[in-house]
Amino acid sequence: MTVIIAFLANVLVAIAKTVAAALTSSASMVAEAAHSWADAGNEVFLLIADRHSAKPKDERHPLGYGRSAFVWSLIAAFGIFTAGAIVSVMHGIQELDANEPVEDPVIAYIVLGIAFVLEGSSFLQAFVKSRRLAHQRGSSTWDFVLDTSDTTLRAVFFEDAAALIGLVLAGGSILIHQLTGEAMWDAVGSILVGILLAIVAVMLIRRNVAFLIGTSVAPGVRARAGLALLEDPEIERVTYLHLEYVGPNRLFVVAEVDLAGDAREHDVALRLRDLERQLEAQEIVETAVLSLSVADEPSLEFDAGGGIR
Repeated sequence: MTVIIAFLANVLVAIAKTVAAALTSSASMVAEAAHSWADAGNEVFLLIADRHSAKPKDERHPLGYGRSAFVWSLIAAFGIFTAGAIVSVMHGIQELDANEPVEDPVIAYIVLGIAFVLEGSSFLQAFVKSRRLAHQRGSSTWDFVLDTSDTTLRAVFFEDAAALIGLVLAGGSILIHQLTGEAMWDAVGSILVGILLAIVAVMLIRRNVAFLIGTSVAPGVRARAGLALLEDPEIERVTYLHLEYVGPNRLFVVAEVDLAGDAREHDVALRLRDLERQLEAQEIVETAVLSLSVADEPSLEFDAGGGIR
């Protein structure tokens, strides 16, 4: 729902900005139009990411299709960089020497104001969701959005935040152009919007690449997983724990545990299988693999007070 709201908002805003850019001949409005069309296109990739990553695992993909969300989100981030950042910067540079004034700036202000309301509504929806999830995990909203494996939520959050800042930059550039009579400032606004988009794109690219190549989970997530294992009466010790994101909010869990008692090998194997199935019944666990600890391996300790993100 977050992506759909963002998509509809971006399409409406993109149409309005395109019309305003044609009527006003403003370089900043052209940059904003390119920004919104790029965002609208990216929402399509994010919708594909959500749908494809939700496919159940099969024989060819034993860990599921979750990582495809990072791939499609990576493509969307490149879209921001190419269709948004590069176009805005290049157009601004081309218009630096232009002497033509912005025509009918009131139209630009009206469109920017409407766009701010629409983009603000979309951002508010993403912000409220992020803040609620961050509170549940004992984290700040900023840290949660940066660290979360929900790449779609992160993309919408930062794209909408960048959109709001870009609107302020565009409006401010047109206003300075009006006050000074220097058309250069309108072109500067286009360049600034492009630089803003480039920063957001690079950040999103880096985060998606990190999840694709494998990144450690937050300390709080590891602590919560370890304590959850130790709460099971069947498990006395945990000597090894590997957690890896294989999709948005989907974990691959590998652990070495010391089971209570001294049962026969056959019984132990059945108990381990049952424990794996119990773990996989949890929504966040895609696949769990448990094996037995060696007696001389030290037990892992988990901080119950660690922040969960």
